[in-house]
Amino acid sequence: MKKRVLITGGTGFIGGALCGTLLDRGYGLTILSRQSADAVRALCGQVEVINNLENLRGHAGYDAVINLAGEGIADKRWTAGRQQALLNSRIALTHTLVEVLKSWKQKPDVMVSGSAVGFYGDQGDLRVTENTAPNDEFTHQMCRDWEKAALELESLGVRVCISRTGIVAGPGGGFLKRMVLPFKLGLGGRLGGGHQYMPWIHREDVVAALIWMLETPQASGAYNVVSPNPVTNREFTLCLARTLNRPAMFPVPAPVLKLALGKMSRLLLTGQRAIPERLIDAGFEFRYPTLAEALEATTK
Repeated sequence: MKKRVLITGGTGFIGGALCGTLLDRGYGLTILSRQSADAVRALCGQVEVINNLENLRGHAGYDAVINLAGEGIADKRWTAGRQQALLNSRIALTHTLVEVLKSWKQKPDVMVSGSAVGFYGDQGDLRVTENTAPNDEFTHQMCRDWEKAALELESLGVRVCISRTGIVAGPGGGFLKRMVLPFKLGLGGRLGGGHQYMPWIHREDVVAALIWMLETPQASGAYNVVSPNPVTNREFTLCLARTLNRPAMFPVPAPVLKLALGKMSRLLLTGQRAIPERLIDAGFEFRYPTLAEALEATTK
């Protein structure tokens, strides 16, 4: 009998790729989405679609849950209303999801839940592992509460894995979609001083890590889902320019970013030199361990 997985965020940049891979591996998928069933299947393949978590109260249960829901953190300026929307789409939804799971006749074996390396806040040049103490700021507080909501399931005997994901590179979307056009036009450059770290990862490696967590009974707790080779913003922009055979001559000064983006500018001007220490120790193999390989695969 095929294993059944409930997925939130299945139509997103990571979720869509994850669904295709899980279907190929023989899983049966149910996707929570506000989109129509036809729209979801166009993105995710032959899946079951539900539009409201409340419809799953008292459900017989699924073998596993993958919780990737959350509005794009860099999609809009961080007004007070936008920050609340970011919190609600992650923390409030996860709380509701956990309460619904508690009502199931059979609890899932595992929940893999999203988070981000923003959990650590700005860490400068410090090497950041899963044990690094966070800097207390908005992204940390959001990720902390998001993770805490998911980890409530541990008290019911459910294995919980947390994916602290970095900046995801992949074809057809993600942050690179916004960066490539200016670089192709010869207008790209570093952001601010360019010394801030960018903990990047290729989407295929994110999908592989999520499935590893799903299928590895010994896996639990938080994992940094990032490349083993983080780079600074300066290194990233130079590598992207070389990949596209374009110059990187137009830096964007920090004051301009702060004026244009307000609080959200911290996403671009600060960072984490995050290392996937727990994945490495477990023997996980990255398909794209270096930025040059990842960008070549993403932009070709």
